[in-house]
Amino acid sequence: MIRVVTIDDEPLALQLVKGYVEKTPFLELAGAFDNPVEGVAFIGSSDVDLVFLDVQMPDLTGTELARVISGGPKVIFTTAYEKYALEGFRLDAVDYLLKPFSYAEFLKAAQKVEKLIDLERRDLPELEVKNDFLFIKSDYKIRRINFSEIHYIEGLKDYVKIFLNGEKKPVLSLSTLKALEARLPGDRFMRVHRSYIVNLETVRVIERNRIVYGDVRIPVTDQYRENFQKFLERNFL
Repeated sequence: MIRVVTIDDEPLALQLVKGYVEKTPFLELAGAFDNPVEGVAFIGSSDVDLVFLDVQMPDLTGTELARVISGGPKVIFTTAYEKYALEGFRLDAVDYLLKPFSYAEFLKAAQKVEKLIDLERRDLPELEVKNDFLFIKSDYKIRRINFSEIHYIEGLKDYVKIFLNGEKKPVLSLSTLKALEARLPGDRFMRVHRSYIVNLETVRVIERNRIVYGDVRIPVTDQYRENFQKFLERNFL
């Protein structure tokens, strides 16, 4: 599934894209916002793969917002003004939908993103580190962290906190949880929440759909529960 956010200050246009997303099998609506500032805040704290983005909006234009989230989710611009097309493509937008657009046009643009994301996800195994460690930039230093040392990882917008066995303070590094997840071996680490990745080897106690690490309880949310349940079933006595 491709997680989608749509941002448009026009209520009818917002509802139209919401409806299109909801009728498309490979898309999942993560959020819909008529306020671009609220939209960009949500994107910064959530897992989002694709944004349908209006161009002309108050407070924060679509092109300004696209610059803010550059390097994050894919962007498809939606606007009534054809003159913005060139600027949209300069910002690496996947496509540009000129209002009013049909579902067929919407679907064609969404399928472009589906193909791109599918290719990226197929490439992920090649990106995985073949060693048992990563080098992480933290506090103006480069630090080697062994996978076996990692307890769990918490994402905080553009930063990650890596909690290590035997250390009271986490290692703080400028990165996203999504980027770090792509670098970790999938057979040893699992995303269980939009803000948490756990080392499966360190999971000792589970209580009411929460992984217990001392005083910390990490919830396993609906989005990730099925995969976590499969892990439990494979290792259940």
